[in-house]
Amino acid sequence: MNYLIISGNPKGDGLCASVTDEAIQGAKDGGASVGTLFVEKLERCHVCGEGWGPCREQHRCAFGKDGFDTAQDTVKKADQLCFITPVYWGEMAESLKSFFDRLRRCEFGQTGSLAGKQILLVASPGGTGNGLLSCLEQMDRFCHHTGAVIFDYIGINRWNNDYKKKTVYAAAKAMTENRKAGETLAR
Repeated sequence: MNYLIISGNPKGDGLCASVTDEAIQGAKDGGASVGTLFVEKLERCHVCGEGWGPCREQHRCAFGKDGFDTAQDTVKKADQLCFITPVYWGEMAESLKSFFDRLRRCEFGQTGSLAGKQILLVASPGGTGNGLLSCLEQMDRFCHHTGAVIFDYIGINRWNNDYKKKTVYAAAKAMTENRKAGETLAR
């Protein structure tokens, strides 16, 4: 099983980085091969060709040579994914939003490479802790547009990280042990 963690974290440390470490360990303990994709160096969508370049018909980005082509191939090869982002101004990190804008254009709908794949959504607001729900909604919309199946939504901040880090670990492990979204557990 290939488990991919896509991070919008522009920093190499902090709460978001420690949450990524928990997801990595949980997926490994669940038996998966784990990869990470940090998207902060990729460009934003150029909205070429009167709004649609080759992304719509050919499922590739005209500007993919910036590393997007490689990132898109990495996503295609993943069996399950985890999106982790800090929350800025009630939204996911700008780098993750830009990556999603490009990926959504190339992988839209029920025939794209994300269709049917389980995804864990993790948002980490700092400061006031506000913006958590709007960020998760933003990631939810991306999953809906691409046909991905949401395994769980986890919000983690500086007040609850003592137990929510354990939740991220447990969710990644459960996913890689073949638990399915919506599956009822025995009591």
